[in-house]
Amino acid sequence: MNRLRLDILRSLTLAVLLLLAACSDRVVFTAPEPRLVDLTHPFDETTIYWPTSKPFALSEVHKGLVNESYWYEANNFEAAEHGGTHMDAPVHFAKGRWTVDAIPLDRLIAPGVMVDLSARVNGNADYLISSEDLMQWEAEHGRIEAGSIVLVRTGWERFWPDKKRYLGTDQPGDTANLHFPGYSEGAARFLTKERNVAAVGLDTASLDFGQSHEFKAHRVFGAANVAGFENLARLGTLPARGFRVIALPMKIGDGSGAPLRIVAEIP
Repeated sequence: MNRLRLDILRSLTLAVLLLLAACSDRVVFTAPEPRLVDLTHPFDETTIYWPTSKPFALSEVHKGLVNESYWYEANNFEAAEHGGTHMDAPVHFAKGRWTVDAIPLDRLIAPGVMVDLSARVNGNADYLISSEDLMQWEAEHGRIEAGSIVLVRTGWERFWPDKKRYLGTDQPGDTANLHFPGYSEGAARFLTKERNVAAVGLDTASLDFGQSHEFKAHRVFGAANVAGFENLARLGTLPARGFRVIALPMKIGDGSGAPLRIVAEIP
């Protein structure tokens, strides 16, 4: 009886294997859909702009029925290049470097890393992101690879859209009292010269810290043709690495900057 059961089991196993072999060319295996994280603040009346820039303005052209037949909505908008979630093109602080429309797509769509310094910043409004900060992150998470987009989380997003807390001042034209973290010149040189990154970004209003008067980080990044993404949102939802950044600005011809829709794609 045991021998009979064993023969039956072998026959069933063989039949299953033959069936799988016959169907193997019809089986389609699909990978799970990636998770998309929007890193962009909306553009509206609460959007934060540089104190010397005009704020975002939306004016209604039409909103309602046309001839009592169909619905139609249209608006005009006005905005500075540099405000809200936006991109600084390299030419912003480096003559002859790429304008918005000249930046290659492989500099805007690339593997991302998220350097979380929020605990180290700890509310210090004049914190300078250093090359040591970046190397300490590498010691835990691995080397920043060439062609990466590096995003730094300072924790400053928690103040958005409170202009006074986010910028340090809410007075139009006041650039003397700006206080928020940014990249140091050394960090900018490390990322451009030693790591050859594609682009950089952070969750504050500028690549340079608020009290900068010479904008050395901007100048280093610009000279290396490295674009910057400012006023980013939801960086805290990203892993340290293993995701892709898709950063597509409004393609303004000869623009020094542009409103940006930036998304992280997490497998």
